[in-house]
Formats: sequence, C-alpha cells, structure tokens
Amino acid sequence: MYPAELVKPMREELTSIGFKELTSSEDVSNALSEPGTTLVVVNSICGCAAANARPGVNYSLQNKKTPDHLVTVFAGVDNEATKSARDLMVPFPPSSPSIALFKDGTLVHMIERHHIEGRPAELIAENLKSAFDDHC
Repeated sequence: MYPAELVKPMREELTSIGFKELTSSEDVSNALSEPGTTLVVVNSICGCAAANARPGVNYSLQNKKTPDHLVTVFAGVDNEATKSARDLMVPFPPSSPSIALFKDGTLVHMIERHHIEGRPAELIAENLKSAFDDHC
C-alpha cells in the first residue's frame, strides 16, 4: 500500500474535476447500480497515469456528451474497491491505470493500460469522447 500523503495529489487530480472516490466493494456496487452512464477510472501511481490517463480523462470531459457519474478507485491503495471494479470489467484483465465506461451497470467501453502507455493524453481523450458520443 502506498502512503496516503504520496497518493493525495494523484487522487485530487480526479476528485477536483468531479470524480467520487470509491474505497469499498459496497461503494463500487452502489455506484454501478445507478442508472445512466458511469465512468470508472482505475487510478495508479505510475507515470502513464500521470502523463496520459488522468490528463486524457480531464480533456475528455470537455465534450458535449459526458457520463452521468464519475468515479475512481486507486490501485494499490483501495484494494477492495479496485478488485470489485475490476471484477466488473471482465473479460479484460486487471490493469492500472485503466478507464471503463458503464451504461446502466453494463460495461460498454474499455481502455486498458496498453492503450494508455505511450499514447498522448489527447488521443486518450478523443477515444473517450467518441465513447461518450456513442453511449451518453
């Protein structure tokens, strides 16, 4: 587990733009039982989360259509919540960072770590905007 003071700024990068932190299985279950669309970001301490994933998510929200709900779990910190969220992302293998869009509790779009690494934030944002246009 990472120290709270180390991950605090990484958490705030998402919570400051409207994401709700999920820290338990119950939080995940409740969030994904909400009607509408829910964007789930599996946050991470790694460099590709800092340079690509979190900025890409932020840019993606500058779109006409956006998800109804924004939530995040932090891999290596919120272990119970992260496992619960990943269990709902099957058949995709666990990866962090990763970004999933759910509609009425069903997974409709997934961006895995290998789609994040080495790709600019703008490309990730465009991918998400397209998914928002299709599903939100």
